[in-house]
Amino acid sequence: MNRDSQLKQQFFHALSQFVSSLADHVSTEDGQWSIKGFIDVCRNIYTISSDTKIISKILEIHLFPRILNFAEETGYRLVLAEHQNYYPDISLVHADDERIKFAIDCKTTYRLLDNPEFCNGFTLGSHGEYFVNRSSSKNVQFPYGQYWGHFCLGIIYSRHTDRELDETRTYRLEELHSIASVIKDFRFFVAEKSKIASDKSGSGNTANIGSINKISDILSGHGMFSRLGEKWFDDYWMNYGKITVNDSKSQTKKITNLRDFVAYKGGDVRLIVPKARKTRVRNGSL
Repeated sequence: MNRDSQLKQQFFHALSQFVSSLADHVSTEDGQWSIKGFIDVCRNIYTISSDTKIISKILEIHLFPRILNFAEETGYRLVLAEHQNYYPDISLVHADDERIKFAIDCKTTYRLLDNPEFCNGFTLGSHGEYFVNRSSSKNVQFPYGQYWGHFCLGIIYSRHTDRELDETRTYRLEELHSIASVIKDFRFFVAEKSKIASDKSGSGNTANIGSINKISDILSGHGMFSRLGEKWFDDYWMNYGKITVNDSKSQTKKITNLRDFVAYKGGDVRLIVPKARKTRVRNGSL
């Protein structure tokens, strides 16, 4: 193992150990989110919406001091994304050698009520300009090629289905402990981006890389590219939808799935990890 790979593995190990302690930081003893709402100067508490974007942002704010401490304790300088649409959320730059940089993207998602072994999934950044041109500065904090590793710091949680929470109600500070948390049962993880990627674009924006969504595969880094390796991941998403071939009916089509891409490139399709599919729920059980 060369020095670069060794340093990357050391960083991943340290980050994984750090992340394993974060659930306790954001949870009460019974697994509920310790954040209950917003408070004003009159000591009124307003409950949190179940909107995923709001939850995600508050979680980031909640965790930021801990992440800052981690950076300082491991000898890194923390650099936040200058703009909302920049990749990554956090850049860690080595205090003694600024060539050493790691990208950390914070991602949150929720377990599916009808398939609790699966989550709603998340996006893993763009496969556009900065991903294709590794020296580009467009929509990226530092050029993509300068990062020694790209990691996802992920949070999977459950949403309450029977919570007694009226989002129109205002609570007093004395009622704090009676307010139901909007989410619960956190599972934190760290994974290399390439190891939890699927071969499909993320929802909402076709320029984003989608993730796999079976929770056990996410936690073990068992994504579609995990046996092929990061070079295949990079090559596939750099060329996503750009290669045109003839199909069995002599019509042209663009390659937008991993099996066709690996076959086209002459690779071993047996190394593709199949994406797990959700089981249909019947009579309330799996």
